[in-house]
Order: sequence, then structure tokens, then C-alpha cells
Amino acid sequence: MQLSTAFQQRRERLALRTHELSRMRPRPRPRVNIKRALIPLVGVGLVVIIWQLIALLEIYPAFIIPPPLDVLAQFQESLADGTLWLHTSTTVWQMLGGLALGAFSGVALGYVIAKHRTLETILSPLIVAVQSTPVVAYAPLLVIWFGSGATSKVLISTFIVFFPMLMNTAIGIRGVPTSLRDLMRSLNATRWQMFTKLEVPAALPVLLGGLKVSATLAVIGAVVGEFVSADAGLGKLISVARYSYDTPLVFVAVITLALIARVMYGAVSLAERRLLAWQRRA
Repeated sequence: MQLSTAFQQRRERLALRTHELSRMRPRPRPRVNIKRALIPLVGVGLVVIIWQLIALLEIYPAFIIPPPLDVLAQFQESLADGTLWLHTSTTVWQMLGGLALGAFSGVALGYVIAKHRTLETILSPLIVAVQSTPVVAYAPLLVIWFGSGATSKVLISTFIVFFPMLMNTAIGIRGVPTSLRDLMRSLNATRWQMFTKLEVPAALPVLLGGLKVSATLAVIGAVVGEFVSADAGLGKLISVARYSYDTPLVFVAVITLALIARVMYGAVSLAERRLLAWQRRA
């Protein structure tokens, strides 16, 4: 009887130890869904095929819709002579500056507005008026005031990024459940602890959603400023190619802008998966 009891206890200890070791093992990484990753490429491939068919059937003249191979040749030529690198780098730096400044100012003012309803009542007419005005309307004014250099383009991107970040920040902060705020107060949490431990994690999903939109809008802001007046940039390149009827070069610039916007969106999505990994674990 004693041997049976000792044997049973040994088996239970062994089972418990096995369970602990299994929990200590690293979880396998999720498998990449190859089909899901290839779906966007299939869509792009279909667009290129339709584009090539239109060119072969000569539905439109080549100077209106050039064949894909002509655009590819122009792309390689622009890369070889450094033209595309120069204009792309100019647009990217101006876009990143506007995105950083617009995101910071939008988050800061959005947090203050979320905390003070009176301030929202005072500033909301001005903010809505600026946001409802098309960017092409006040872009010439910014170019006149700040010159045709990078400053005016950065400010145009800042204005177009500012409003989505402000609204998403205010919505995210106000969306924090009152019960969680009461719990933090009952634990004598300081304002800084309330901000870092509760408000930021709770508002982060909404905030990152606004940042996704802002990352693509920042490209629009920089290009609009370059259309008005610029020495370099993809908007300037499109203007020059349009006046010279170089349609393949216009396609090259437009496709490059689309790629920049897609990379920015993907970067924010990657950051979102990393920063919100705790939600999936929960």
C-alpha cells in the first residue's frame, strides 16, 4: 500500500514537472499565410495585364496610356541618371517632417482637448475651418509666407496630418472606461501613472489607426506643396513631365508615390502589431 502511494505521488510530481516544462517552451511562431500574402500581388498583376491589353489594342494613343514596358524603361533610366533618387528623397524627407510635426502637435492638443471641454469649445470652430478648407487653397499662402523651400512643404503636410491625429487622440482618451479610472484612483495612482499605465495603452489602438491614415495623407501634403512651387520633389517631377508630355515619366512618379504611401502604411501596421501584441496575448 505504501509503495503504491509513493508511486502515485511520484507520477503526480512527474506530471506537474512536465506541465511546467511545456509552459516554459517558446511558443511556435505563427505561420505566414502565403495565399493571403500573394493576393495583393495577384491584384497588381491583373491591373498590369489589363494595362498591357489596352496598349496592344491601341484603345488610347501611347502618349496618353503608354505600354508598361515603356514605363519600366523610363523607370530604369530615371534610376540610372539619379533623377528619381533626387526627387524621391526630397519628397520623403518633407513628408516625414510633416508627419512627425503633425502627429506630435495633433496628439498633444488632442490630449489637452480630451481633458478640457471648454478648450474644445473655443478651438473647434477654428480647427474645423482649417480642416474643411482644401489643402490646395491655402498651400499657395504657405509658399508665399515661408518660401518655396522645404519649410512650406513640411507645414502643408503638418496641416493635413494634424486633424486626424487630434481627433483620434481625443476619441481614444475619452474612450477609456470610467471604471478603470476609478480603479486607478482607488490605488492612489499619480497623473503620470494614470497617463502611462491606463490612458496610453487604452487609446493606442485608436491612435495607431489615425497614424495609418496620417502616414498616407502626409504624402499628399508634400506633393501638393511641390505642385505649387518647388525646386525638387516628385510633385515637381510630375509637373515637368506633364508640360513636356512625357507620360511614362508621369507614371513613374505616380507609381513611386504609391509605393511610398504603401511602405509608410505597412510600417505603421508593423508597429501596430508589435505595440498591441499584449492585446492578442490577453
